[in-house]
Amino acid sequence: MPQDMTRPRGKFITFEGIDGAGKSTHIATVVDLLQRKGLEVVATREPGGTSLGEKLRELLLHEPMHLETEALLMFAARREHLAQVIEPALARGAWVVCDRFSDATYAYQGGGRGLDKAKFLALEGWVHGHLQPDLTFLFDLPPEVAGERIAKDGRDLDKFEREVVDFHLRVRQAYLERAASAPSRIAVINAGQPIESIKKEVEYYVVSRCL
Repeated sequence: MPQDMTRPRGKFITFEGIDGAGKSTHIATVVDLLQRKGLEVVATREPGGTSLGEKLRELLLHEPMHLETEALLMFAARREHLAQVIEPALARGAWVVCDRFSDATYAYQGGGRGLDKAKFLALEGWVHGHLQPDLTFLFDLPPEVAGERIAKDGRDLDKFEREVVDFHLRVRQAYLERAASAPSRIAVINAGQPIESIKKEVEYYVVSRCL
């Protein structure tokens, strides 16, 4: 969708981290901060964000499948999400706040599952080579601590949450590798801090890098 030249392009903020790192609380913090600034905010998630994407989410989170099938479906859902939600919102000047984006695929399918990096980069370049988030928060936490948090929730786990600790260690390492490759975009947050400390750090990054 062409950008409305009478309005500045919106900003794209994403949240990443292993399951149990506590992203959800701070997504709400950023949405509230931006809305108090009088900005239009679109809060969304991946996989999902569209009717088709939510159907693919159910398959991706609960059905066993080949690694490359999983990666392709992730990017299929992402392409629809970009076309139907993210790109139109940015073009009209809205800010998009998204729970996970391609960094998650790099970490989970790449680091966790072992997807060849060249295949990931080819898919990323094809689906959104023209667009990366303006700011990404990576909530970093040891998998053992994250697992304890998830266990306390008492909810049904998806197939990724049920993976062994070694899987989540690989995911965490891939996330940190990705962050090291893009320090101007990815802000690494120590998710073991008190919630109020994290909130202040998140707000600082949004204000200093985006507003």
